Amino acid sequence: MLSFLKDHPFAVEAHFENSLVLTFAIPKEELQNKIPKCLKLDVFDNKWAFIAVAMVQTKELRPKGFPKFMGNDFFLIGYRVFVKYTDSRGKQLRGLYIIKSETNKKKMQLMANTFTHYNYTTTDITQTENTKSKKISSTISDFKVAFEKTNSTIVLPQKSPFSDWKEARKYAGPLPFTFTYNEKTNEVLIIEGVRKNWKPKPVKISEFNFSFLKTLNLENPILANAFIIENIPYHWKKGRKELWK
Repeated sequence: MLSFLKDHPFAVEAHFENSLVLTFAIPKEELQNKIPKCLKLDVFDNKWAFIAVAMVQTKELRPKGFPKFMGNDFFLIGYRVFVKYTDSRGKQLRGLYIIKSETNKKKMQLMANTFTHYNYTTTDITQTENTKSKKISSTISDFKVAFEKTNSTIVLPQKSPFSDWKEARKYAGPLPFTFTYNEKTNEVLIIEGVRKNWKPKPVKISEFNFSFLKTLNLENPILANAFIIENIPYHWKKGRKELWK
């Protein structure tokens, strides 16, 4: 009866203290069945599709226009497929399709699952940091990632399909749009994100493991790029729905 509440009924804003995103390249055939029929994979070189793993420290997340003191601080983890969608105007939108969402607080899980279709679960998050490196890990979700803090030139991961960082940056999430599909009503929900001062910086990943990727039965995900952004104002517009034809 209150299912409409899950359709992003109001705009939301937050401050991204930092966002670390690792993008994995996967042969397109392996991801085709992971997305709904209304979407197309955002393919590179007619071969590679991509899953991004985003780890975001948000601050003062709240309905847009509310005072900052009413906001909450959360750590968010999202597993997202890079996709394209052609809307009712015939315009092609680049965006993401979420296949798993996690947070470090039950409050965020409750609120997000009330007002979105992202199906959040709660997990533990540990962050350790020194002058040379930072590590983010979870025992419950069985993932870990570490990157080096360095001012030296960073090269692309060894097996990346990209030829340079300019090319790789085209697949640095998040993208402007996120899509949800309701198969029963044949409706697409479109959520647009708005950001400022968006300057992704390449990072050197020293170790990583994401057990969730293994559950997708992907043959061999290849780390294609890794970027970090810091100190970014961000907001999501109210969701809009349209019938997919």
